[in-house]
Amino acid sequence: VQLQASGGGLVQAGGSLRLSCAASGRSTYAMGWFRQAPGKEREFVAAISWRGGSTPYADSVKGRFTISRDNAKNTVYLQMNSLKPEDTAVYYCAAGVLAAVTSTPYDYWGQGTLVTVSS
Repeated sequence: VQLQASGGGLVQAGGSLRLSCAASGRSTYAMGWFRQAPGKEREFVAAISWRGGSTPYADSVKGRFTISRDNAKNTVYLQMNSLKPEDTAVYYCAAGVLAAVTSTPYDYWGQGTLVTVSS
């Protein structure tokens, strides 16, 4: 499975971005988004099960971010609204058998896309 993340960029605080993660190969995976800010460890953002019935979120993004998927397109999205400077990070998508909130269960990782939120 190869994952290609896109959609990052520079946005002002309060703005919105939508990240996409296109998967090639087997598509029946749960998908997750993680992020890593400069000088910090990678952290969980959101995940979605294969059928979309489970969508855990990190507390820091609840109510602002929405994860979704289009299995016909093998693509997962992360809609990010009300962005804050502390959301600045490289965002990574990952594929695994569970919509887990930790990174260990994910077997495949994308290359990351940079999101910068200016104040």
